[in-house]
Amino acid sequence: MVGRIPVVDVHPLVHGGARPAKATVGEAQPIRATVFREGHDRLGAEVVLVAPDGARREPVPMREIAKGSDRWEAWVTPDAPGSWGFEIHAFSDVLATWQHNAEVKIRAGVDVDLMFTEGLLLLDRLEEERGADPRAAALRAALTDANRPVEARVAVIESDETTALFREHPLRDLLTVEGSFPLQADRLRAMYGSWYEFFPRSEGARVDPETGRTISGTFRTAMASLDRVVDMGFDVLYLPPVHPIGEVNRKGRNNTLDPGPDDVGVPWAIGSRHGGHDAIHPDLGTLADFDAFVARAGELGLEIALDFALQAAPDHPWATEHPEFFTTRADGTIAYAENPPKKYQDIYPINFDNDRDGIYAESERIVRFWMARGVRIFRVDNPHTKPLDFWQWLLGRIRATDPDVIFLSEAFTRRAMMHGLGAAGFHQSYTYFTWRTEKTEIEEYLTEVSNESDHTMRPAFWPNTPDILHAFLQYGGPNAFRIRATLAAMASPTWGMYAGYELCEHVAVRPGSEEYLDSEKYQIRIRDWAGAEAAGTTIAPYIARLNALRREIPALQTLRGLRIHWSDDDHVLVFTKGSGVDTVIVVINLDPNGARATTVHLDWQALGLPEHFGVREHLTGEDWWWGEHNHVSFDPGHHVAHVLTIRADA
Repeated sequence: MVGRIPVVDVHPLVHGGARPAKATVGEAQPIRATVFREGHDRLGAEVVLVAPDGARREPVPMREIAKGSDRWEAWVTPDAPGSWGFEIHAFSDVLATWQHNAEVKIRAGVDVDLMFTEGLLLLDRLEEERGADPRAAALRAALTDANRPVEARVAVIESDETTALFREHPLRDLLTVEGSFPLQADRLRAMYGSWYEFFPRSEGARVDPETGRTISGTFRTAMASLDRVVDMGFDVLYLPPVHPIGEVNRKGRNNTLDPGPDDVGVPWAIGSRHGGHDAIHPDLGTLADFDAFVARAGELGLEIALDFALQAAPDHPWATEHPEFFTTRADGTIAYAENPPKKYQDIYPINFDNDRDGIYAESERIVRFWMARGVRIFRVDNPHTKPLDFWQWLLGRIRATDPDVIFLSEAFTRRAMMHGLGAAGFHQSYTYFTWRTEKTEIEEYLTEVSNESDHTMRPAFWPNTPDILHAFLQYGGPNAFRIRATLAAMASPTWGMYAGYELCEHVAVRPGSEEYLDSEKYQIRIRDWAGAEAAGTTIAPYIARLNALRREIPALQTLRGLRIHWSDDDHVLVFTKGSGVDTVIVVINLDPNGARATTVHLDWQALGLPEHFGVREHLTGEDWWWGEHNHVSFDPGHHVAHVLTIRADA
């Protein structure tokens, strides 16, 4: 059914409104709809936010995106977390209709006195419903002053003051209300944050000088690394699984199947005789040590994100206590994980169809166990291999009692599944960013995640992970690492990197592979952080500057409204976030080895900027004058990007 004034093609809607669209406290987001009516009378439309307590906010006027398009838009901002809604109010705008008719008819000499009289009656109604306004008084004087030339009286009707009066105080006839449509507003960290990943067993690890054996780091030794993470400006520290690692079918270094007695195994092969998902690996310490680690991180302003991997090693307690959690093959053995031709003999996947209630209950118990120990962020491993209805149930259960808890989806898979996980309740998602390295594909992807899929899936940009070392980083040298970090940190409100990125670790296990040589997934890595700093072979200061800019420039903390601009060089990317004086302009040289000089073209009118304006370049501290066309140059020996904001004093 359509209303008296049709409102259709509403955005944002997820699954037709069955699931809430994503919103974030403090971030403006667009509400759009197609609104039209019969005949030639003018119409208006507004968005009304409905707060979690049911209170309705003041209407926000919608504007037609392009004249004659019938596509209307307004930007609204939730100011508190919770389950919001939005309504679209469409109405016959009698004031705008009269204004248009008066301009046309009076000049044509048609119904001149009648148009003035109708205007006076509408003013009476306006003042009765909306109260006195000086602009209304000026219009009344023009309508009633018969001694004033008609053209002068029409000029008042057409004036900006009258138009603004009618827009701010519309008279709503034939009111049609569509909605409420659901929005879920989350805390800021659900959208904005800088993540750093390290393996606690590598932090503070050492080689025993007598035996030559590598001694694992612990939560106590890793605590000393927290200052290094904070110094680089990160907000979230992500830990891979910290649980006991299976001893049966354990993988050796570089994913070999013949481990030695000193091989430590893959943390995602969870569970052994020492316990399962609610236990700490004995080499890392105790639960008390974990608690102390989380507490110290909190003192430094770091949130801990813990890996939640629903799978088990063959010697996980579940294998004997709950064999119904898994798939039993025809020969009576439990099936291990496979992604042909890859085989993961050290991992049993969960079969959610064998014991639904038991698996659901145990999963919630595990999450709440770690929540009680101060963990409010979970990075979920391979959620796309579990049913969507499970995630909708689990995340809904957690949100109902602890809406501040955040879940990041680690799913590099088909777009439909990634968006489905977002709709099911995941707050953030890994993305295809790692594999977007050419200018055109980067432009297309930035537009997609910030303006098209933003209501379903919040992106997290990671240049690398323990599983992924892209060829761009393998062969591009330190500048490649600077370029990808700059792009991730400036384009996405959430970005992250895996330890060793600042050292530009770039050697793959073999040509054509994205797997690291001597991957930390399979072994402890001892890095010489102090030596790299002394030798100047770390880009940590550059990473720290990027994260500082993210804190200093509000537009970099937002997802929506990113706009692509043009440069004359296929290796120079230009985009902006924000508008007006809050605009940030980012120009990046995508070529890690080549010097580039080109012209950058900005749509300054769309940004709400004057024809010429002053900018501050934040990576060099220089001040420039910019406009529609601007020359830029890059010397890879000195810099790979410009980050510009509008100078208030220019």
